[in-house]
Amino acid sequence: MLSDNSVLIIASYAKSLIKFRGDLINALVKRGYSVHVCAPELVSESETVNELVSRGATIHEVSMNRSGLNPIVDVKTFFQLLRVISSVKPVYVIAYTIKPVIYGMLSSALCKIKVPVALITGLGYAFTENKGIKRSSVQWLLKVLYRLALYNAKVVIFQNKDDCALFCKLALVEPKKAGVVNGSGVNLSEYSYTPVKDTKCIKFLLIARLLKDKGILEYVAAARVLRAKYTNVEFGLVGWIDSNPASIARAALDEWVHDDIVKYYGHLEDVRPALIDSCVYVLPSYREGTPRTVLEAMSIGRPIITTDVPGCRETVINGKNGYLVPAKSSDALANAMERFVLHP
Repeated sequence: MLSDNSVLIIASYAKSLIKFRGDLINALVKRGYSVHVCAPELVSESETVNELVSRGATIHEVSMNRSGLNPIVDVKTFFQLLRVISSVKPVYVIAYTIKPVIYGMLSSALCKIKVPVALITGLGYAFTENKGIKRSSVQWLLKVLYRLALYNAKVVIFQNKDDCALFCKLALVEPKKAGVVNGSGVNLSEYSYTPVKDTKCIKFLLIARLLKDKGILEYVAAARVLRAKYTNVEFGLVGWIDSNPASIARAALDEWVHDDIVKYYGHLEDVRPALIDSCVYVLPSYREGTPRTVLEAMSIGRPIITTDVPGCRETVINGKNGYLVPAKSSDALANAMERFVLHP
C-alpha cells in the first residue's frame, strides 16, 4: 500500500548516505517520514548500516558499479532498483549521482511514483572533456539516458547554474523542472571555525578522489616547483584510487611520496583533523557540482585556491576568500600558492 509519507533515497556509494545525506535523513525522520535508503554494498558496510538504522532508516541493497560501463551489470542494477521501488512504493524518490539518477528515475516512471526527484551533483568524467572516441561515445550515451530519465522526474536539482544551463540547452531537462542549490551543504557545528595553528610552515591540502579530472597532476606539478624554491612548505593529499577511467596510477602516487613532493594520508573517514592542520585548501578540479570539501574548508576558516570552472568558481570571491586560477595550468596554480608562502 502506498504511504503518504514514505521517502526512498538512492545512492551509488553507501557511506555518502551518512556524510552527504545524514542530516536530511535525520530531518525527514524527525518530521514523521518513513525513510528508506538504497545503495550498493550496504550489507558489507556494517558500520554504515548500523548508523543508518540508528537514524531510523530502512535499508535496501542493490548491486551497482559506480563508474563501470558493463551493460549486463547496469541492467541488473535497473531491475533491482525496480524491485525495491515497487516493493517500498514510496511517494518520493530522491536519487543522486549518475547511475542512481538514470536508473532511479526510469524505475520510478514504471512504478508510477508521484514525486521522483533527481539531484545532479556533478556531470562526471565524461563531461569534463570531449576528447577521444570512447569519451565522446560515453557522453552521447549519457545524454540519451539523461533525456529519457529526466523526462520522468518531477524536479531536477543542480548544484551550479552552469550545469543547469547546459542540461537545458541540450534539452536533457525542461527548464520549468530545473532548480539550483549551492551544494549539499555543511553542518557548521561539525565544521566549526578553527584558526590556523602555525604559519611557519605553509601547509597546502587537497582532498579528492585521485582522478586526473580533480587536478591532481597540476597540484603535484605546482608542488614540485614550490618545493624546489622553499623549505617551509608542505603539500598534503587525502583521497583514494578507484576504478574510474581517469584515476591516476598507483606507481605515480608512490613516486610523488618517495620524492617527498606530497604527504599522502590515504582515505580518511574524518577529514576535519587534516583540514584543521592545513593553512590553505586547494582544489584544481576541471569541473564540479559544488565541491563539498571546499565548503568544509571554508567552514573551518581556510582560504581556498580553486579553478575558474563550473561549480568551483561559485565558491571563491577572487582576492577575498582565496584565488581562482585557470584549469589545467600548474603555473597559475603555483603562482597562487606562492602568494600564501610569501604573505602568510
